[in-house]
This record gives sequence, C-alpha cells and structure tokens, in this order.
Amino acid sequence: MPRPTAAQLAYGSCTVIFSTFAMLLLSQTSSGAGIAVIAVAALALGLLVAMTVPLPQKRPAGVEQPASPEPLRASVPAPAHEPVRERAAS
Repeated sequence: MPRPTAAQLAYGSCTVIFSTFAMLLLSQTSSGAGIAVIAVAALALGLLVAMTVPLPQKRPAGVEQPASPEPLRASVPAPAHEPVRERAAS
C-alpha cells in the first residue's frame, strides 16, 4: 500500500477538524455518546476525503517524457544606421 501524500494528509485532517466543529455546532449535543458518534463520523469522512484525492500520475515504463520546448528569446532589430551629419563650422 503506498504512503499517503502531503495533500492527502492535509485534506483529510482539515476535513476531520472542520466537519467535527460543524457537526458539534449544528447538533448542539452535550452527551458523551453524541460527541463520540460525531467524532467517529468526522474521522470516517476525513478518511473518505483523503482516499479520494487524486494521486500523481505515474508514466508507463515505455513512454518517453515530452521534450521541453526551447525557451523563447526576444530578438531586437539592429538600429537603423543614418548618415552622420557634420556640423558646419561657424
């Protein structure tokens, strides 16, 4: 079984925390059994979210990576050469 990625851990943890707070606030329960049910439901929801985060795609063994394109280089045209005008002696 592959190890979970950082994204999976982050999404799952955030889901558990926020769903627990939301369910506790919405249900307004104060009994121990109600809190335990909410905690288990939040953990199950967090696990579901963490497992459905898309994993990075692995390339098959025979497929080459596409060649990276050459970086674009700006070309500036050479300045136009004008004939040099000499000042008349005054």
